[in-house]
Amino acid sequence: MVIFGVTGDLARKKVMPAIYDLANRGLLPPGFSLVGFARRDWEEQDFAQIVEEAVRTHARTEFREEVWTQLSEGFRFVPGDFDDDVAFETLGQTLRELDVQRGTGGNHAFYLAIPPGFFGSVVSQLKEHGLVDGGDAWRRVVVEKPFGHDLESARELNAVLADVFPSGSVFRIDHYLGKETVQNFLAFRFANTLFEPLWNSHYVDHIQITMAEDIGIGGRAGYYDGIGAARDVIQNHLLQLMALVAMEEPHSFDAESLRQEKRKFLSAVTSKEPFSQTTARGQYVAGWAGGDKVAGYLEEDGIAADSRTETYAAITLEVDNRRWAGVPFYLRAGKRLGRRVTEVAVVFRQAPHVPFSELATEDLTQNALVMRVQPDEGMTVRFGSKVPGTAMEIRDVSMDFAYGGTFTESSPEAYERLILDVLLGDPPLFPRHEEVELSWQILDPILEAWAADGEPEPYDSGTWGPLSADAMLARDGRKWRRP
Repeated sequence: MVIFGVTGDLARKKVMPAIYDLANRGLLPPGFSLVGFARRDWEEQDFAQIVEEAVRTHARTEFREEVWTQLSEGFRFVPGDFDDDVAFETLGQTLRELDVQRGTGGNHAFYLAIPPGFFGSVVSQLKEHGLVDGGDAWRRVVVEKPFGHDLESARELNAVLADVFPSGSVFRIDHYLGKETVQNFLAFRFANTLFEPLWNSHYVDHIQITMAEDIGIGGRAGYYDGIGAARDVIQNHLLQLMALVAMEEPHSFDAESLRQEKRKFLSAVTSKEPFSQTTARGQYVAGWAGGDKVAGYLEEDGIAADSRTETYAAITLEVDNRRWAGVPFYLRAGKRLGRRVTEVAVVFRQAPHVPFSELATEDLTQNALVMRVQPDEGMTVRFGSKVPGTAMEIRDVSMDFAYGGTFTESSPEAYERLILDVLLGDPPLFPRHEEVELSWQILDPILEAWAADGEPEPYDSGTWGPLSADAMLARDGRKWRRP
């Protein structure tokens, strides 16, 4: 595996620790080799030291000297810029030497942990220097989000990649799809008969998908400003979660069957107008978070005083198919909210007839199934139960499943699963360009309306977003779940 951008946070905190964890679990071949490419005047021992520091700090599994020794023997480093022909010639020579010395057989994965603006330069250099055509061996490219900033740019980006690599060799990383809890959506729905008969508009009132963060932008001003919550999270993570929760049952768990059902679902999703009433956007201001006084978005380092970038986004979507007609999907994402949580809440309709008095059921709400992605991975079912006593009083109770309390196995990090799938050539968890473009088709009209319509609404740090988000659901007679 060749990592471009090996000095960045993504490589240090996620990719390199995940590679070590895979090796520690015995899931990498003895000859696996890692080549770093970056603008640094390093020797290979310097690169090995950087990787070791990243592994010791961020790896999930314990550090074992014998594993590290074997893995680090395959480390190489190539210094250079993305437009440096000499550097790419050196890279090619390094890979050919590894094929012989380590038995890698010409199988190369190129991980672009770099901004999308550099994708074209790197893949063009790979093609020009003969690093794409592997003959009988495979050559694959891995790219990280953002996959463009709108439909037009996504198509341009896809065209750049398609000009060099065939579609089946392009792996777009959405790390949420590598999470155990997200994969469990499919197992939960299609390996059980308990809920699938209720998974439709006859029984489901609405679905809420939430990704809330209690932190601000940190040191990501250069990336985040101008992108915002909708592009950063909703276009990829939340629409993919929505598809997995609501798509039809695939023929099998192979990559093409899954993609086919996701494509069919996303092509039926539409945004609901008028956007002034069915969407909300906000920007956090100074407040309290975790007991600490925190700055507002416009006070963060590197943020312009007149920035209109939203740090909170909520949208209403509908699905034009038989299963979900009339069921609204509410998606929200934001920073500096009340707590860190990602979840999908399926809220069911009220029972058509309740043979109890209003006093008996005044503490009873709608049944709900909540699938928690993070941090408390698991599921909760909310239903009504009689309160012990002589009177007929019914109240909400919850039945909970937690991964940590049920399974003794620790869950691998998402990047472990995804990197292993890249090496195996098993792509069911990677969105293809059609899904990316369908997602932008859904989101673009909302973004265009926001761009023409004033400023994002301020909300206090540590709260649950702007008042317009509450009003958005209140118009439908509903309210947000409080995680």
